[in-house]
Amino acid sequence: MLRGLSSVLIVTGVLLVADGAVTLAWQEPLSAIYASIQQDQLNGQLHQLERTAPTPAELRALAAMRGARERIRFLARELWARAHPGQALGRIKIPKINANYVVVQGTDETSLHKGPGHYPATPLPGMPGTVAIAGHRTTYLAPFRRINELKPGNNITLEMPYGIFTYRVQYVRVVLPTDLAILRPQGYDRLVLSACHPLYSASHRIIAFAALVRIQPQGAVLAVPGASATPLRPLAATTVTPLQSLPPVTNAPPLRSLPNSGP
Repeated sequence: MLRGLSSVLIVTGVLLVADGAVTLAWQEPLSAIYASIQQDQLNGQLHQLERTAPTPAELRALAAMRGARERIRFLARELWARAHPGQALGRIKIPKINANYVVVQGTDETSLHKGPGHYPATPLPGMPGTVAIAGHRTTYLAPFRRINELKPGNNITLEMPYGIFTYRVQYVRVVLPTDLAILRPQGYDRLVLSACHPLYSASHRIIAFAALVRIQPQGAVLAVPGASATPLRPLAATTVTPLQSLPPVTNAPPLRSLPNSGP
């Protein structure tokens, strides 16, 4: 009896050590399995979202607009207004760190267990301002584990049902969780990615800043007769000098701190 109990305890100890070793080397395996299943389901949701045709009312509204840029903004606002926590919104691809995940709406704990989460208080790509997305670094597939490896010039792509948005990394910075100024509009369209820092700690946040450089219309934007699939350039300048310090928060979203996406 005691020998059997000892064997069970030894096996349990070995498994716990193995789990810890895998987590240190890559990511926590049990949560990764859960997130992988969730990502498979989100892929189906995203494909359905991409295949959904605009309603007759939306088609009339799109036809009355002057061009692809205005149609993209309209469709982005429509999706932003109806999105609910945990819903698939689009796909993020970061070749530099081999990241390719469905992005969901929300940065609450449940949503971030599924994949990278869009800050609900920030715009979606196609709307003016700063788009913000949070992700885990050590658990739930650890989508942003290697965010610290991003360098200026690296590309980040957000594939939305209405367009493909390419951003170019400007710089990476470590901030306090209360530094909401990173979400502040800067006079040009940009993306910020956030994750807990350092690994296995939530004491700080590591932020990658990227400027929008290209928009490829797709989906319902092209459903209007005569619509053009010609790529668009941002309206404002995309080359900026990194801030030496974070400015005071003036129009910050109603958040008390940046999302806890880890450790």
